[in-house]
Amino acid sequence: MRLRSLLRWTAPLLAAAVSFNAAAQSATTLRIGFQKSASLLTLQKSSGSLEKRLSPLGVAVKWVEFPAGPQLLEGLNVGAVDVGFVGEAPPIFAQAAGATFVYIGFDPAAPEAEAIVVPKDSAVRTAADLKGKKVALNKGSNVHYLLVKALEKAGLKYSDIQPVFLPPADARAAFERGAVDAWAIWDPFLAAVEKQSGARLLVDGRGIVNNHSYYLAERGYAQQYPQVIQALFDDSQAQAAYVKANVKAAAAVIAPLQGLAPEVVEKSLTRYQFGVKPLTPAVAAEQQKIADAFHTLGLIPKPIRVAEALPGRAAGAVAEAAR
Repeated sequence: MRLRSLLRWTAPLLAAAVSFNAAAQSATTLRIGFQKSASLLTLQKSSGSLEKRLSPLGVAVKWVEFPAGPQLLEGLNVGAVDVGFVGEAPPIFAQAAGATFVYIGFDPAAPEAEAIVVPKDSAVRTAADLKGKKVALNKGSNVHYLLVKALEKAGLKYSDIQPVFLPPADARAAFERGAVDAWAIWDPFLAAVEKQSGARLLVDGRGIVNNHSYYLAERGYAQQYPQVIQALFDDSQAQAAYVKANVKAAAAVIAPLQGLAPEVVEKSLTRYQFGVKPLTPAVAAEQQKIADAFHTLGLIPKPIRVAEALPGRAAGAVAEAAR
């Protein structure tokens, strides 16, 4: 009787515990690695739009900030985040270093959103004039490839300049005190130094590079939670449409979050073409060209195959296109 009585009281509790554990296992969190300079994600974080979209799925959102793409991918590789948004060069360096991730989408080309700038009174007038000069850049970032290709177009080798590897804040300080001769940088830092310091644009990406941005994910997370990835894409596309139709209003919201003047943010927003899309074989082939160029220059220690970091069907399409 005593045992029967005990079971009568504990059975509901055990059932509740099982139900709770099942719910806990089905719920998940999307940890997004972002850079404050990534205006669209900064807007998403501020608005809470993604949280609202994922709430019906029982998914929480955690935003993890990084100073630049290479550091973000280190976070992705060690399991600190599930998804990240970076420029075209960081995934190349990360894959060469053994990081495991998968490309899940890309934003359209934005060649005007990165450039090499010089002080307004600099004697440097063309990219060819950079020979022997010190050029600041964030190692492994999207502008690393811009610098390589801009020098190549000007008839110079990468070894003809002195690269000075600095994150954006330190690079700007070095640029303004004259410790470096030029700075390869992306928006909104580019717009800020143009408007605030009168920096002169030496060359941007037009006719040289495409400057795509990529959404990357931990492969297991992308495979296990495709509905979460789709919700992220849907929200990113909705926010992109809003920014394109309301540039000034979007800049007013983003500016204080980035610590910049609204006119600076507005200028940078006009140089990006937002709107995430699934990766195509053509875009993946462009990434492979970057990887090959970096290996030829000795910037990465071994050749890599970008197709190995693509989702199954996309990897197959790239392999078929390469035949």
